[in-house]
Amino acid sequence: MALLELSHVDTYYDDSHILFDLSLTVEAGEVVCLLGRNGAGKTTTVRSIVGLTPPRGGRITLRGHDLVGLPPFRIARQGIGFVPEDRRVFFNLTVQENLEVARQTWGNGGASPWTAERVFELFPILRERRRQAGGTLSGGEQQMLTIARTLMGNPTVLLLDEPSEGLAPLVVEALRQQLAHLRRTGLTIVLAEQNVRFVSELGDRVYILEKGMVRYQGSMAEFLADEQVRQAYLAV
Repeated sequence: MALLELSHVDTYYDDSHILFDLSLTVEAGEVVCLLGRNGAGKTTTVRSIVGLTPPRGGRITLRGHDLVGLPPFRIARQGIGFVPEDRRVFFNLTVQENLEVARQTWGNGGASPWTAERVFELFPILRERRRQAGGTLSGGEQQMLTIARTLMGNPTVLLLDEPSEGLAPLVVEALRQQLAHLRRTGLTIVLAEQNVRFVSELGDRVYILEKGMVRYQGSMAEFLADEQVRQAYLAV
């Protein structure tokens, strides 16, 4: 049984049908990449998983337990951590306070719990900024803080929506290295991205979305070797 599974999911925004019969699986310890152009359905897929845009049809399960119909805070308690594209740090709280407000103990079973000290080891710049207000950080530092804050909830599955969007190349590379470290810890990650170069050394498997449907799935190696697929769906 897959750790996380979406089966025949249909999701709407009001009357607009966005995801069509979408199915995918995520095994424990994998990094699964959702690729596609703007408007392909990547963000809607992760929002469907966390209950922010609940599907009207299909099933989403974590360890075989249904998530559809649960409010987002209960989905989080099941072990789903979500890093949104717009970061949403608490601007008036310090970095340390942003982390402490998110501290939880559910979700990751017997794995080592995430603490402030542990996330400071992953993101050393946050240790230096620990007494600064979240709103004074750069965009890259806010992205790191958002990921660190989500880790404080001890997720079983970490969902990241366009984490490299709008960041300078040096910051993107630093973030890639930090996510590679997370991968080595065995954390299961779903990474929604447009930046193929960013995910190429991170992902185990790839799903390409177009117009709310899965158009391609395969290993990262198969995807990188298939120039025709990349040109057809990503124009890269």
